[in-house]
Amino acid sequence: MKDISELKVKIYGDGADIAGILELSRRPYIKGFTTNPTLMRKAGVADYEAFAAEVLRHIQDRPVSFEVIADDEEEMEAQAHYIATWGPNVVVKIPVTNTRREPLYNLARRLSHEGICLNVTALLTLAQVREVAQALKGGAASTISVFAGRIADTGRDPVPVMAEAVEILRESGDSELIWASPRELLNIFQADQIGCPIITVTNDILQKLNLIGKDLDQFSLETVKMFYDDAVKSGYALSPLVLAGKPRGAKK
Repeated sequence: MKDISELKVKIYGDGADIAGILELSRRPYIKGFTTNPTLMRKAGVADYEAFAAEVLRHIQDRPVSFEVIADDEEEMEAQAHYIATWGPNVVVKIPVTNTRREPLYNLARRLSHEGICLNVTALLTLAQVREVAQALKGGAASTISVFAGRIADTGRDPVPVMAEAVEILRESGDSELIWASPRELLNIFQADQIGCPIITVTNDILQKLNLIGKDLDQFSLETVKMFYDDAVKSGYALSPLVLAGKPRGAKK
């Protein structure tokens, strides 16, 4: 199994906890950062612009994606232009559609061809990948986030979908694919195997990097010890079996 430093896929930290972002920024294999309103709300971010300014004060040498928060296309466009002014390493996230399921391909085309680096997000189908790739063709360097983890949540294998998306974007030549919403550490290696350029990974998944290549017999023993230690610490007790294997208190 490859060491993390041997992988070709670029790992982006995904989150909104400042302490976690700073911790990841010290790791040389973290090549960029992404966040979104849901992660920000979960992390207790109260002021979007103040949060972004704090992140960008520390992260100036790698791309950082910040998302628009409007649903109207005109307002999204204005927000995208504003967010783009926050720093030279800022990538503007826009969704693939609005909440009315209206595609935002034309918005992606306009912004991209105006020189704004985009991260078009929340894609789940190959049809969306094709449309967005065509919209971004000839524009600023951009990325397309396909939510492989959400595809897997529906019972579908995301690997063939992501592999085909890689080929679609390889042909277009203007955008990079992001394997978004991974569910486990294995997804990093799957993304690398199919040639996906980027994967976004949350801090909790990255905490498992020390398990790469771990001896499974040893891991089994540690699991047994964990169960036993937790039972002891919890003070659980079971009545011993007595009289022909019947539980204490059972009728004869």
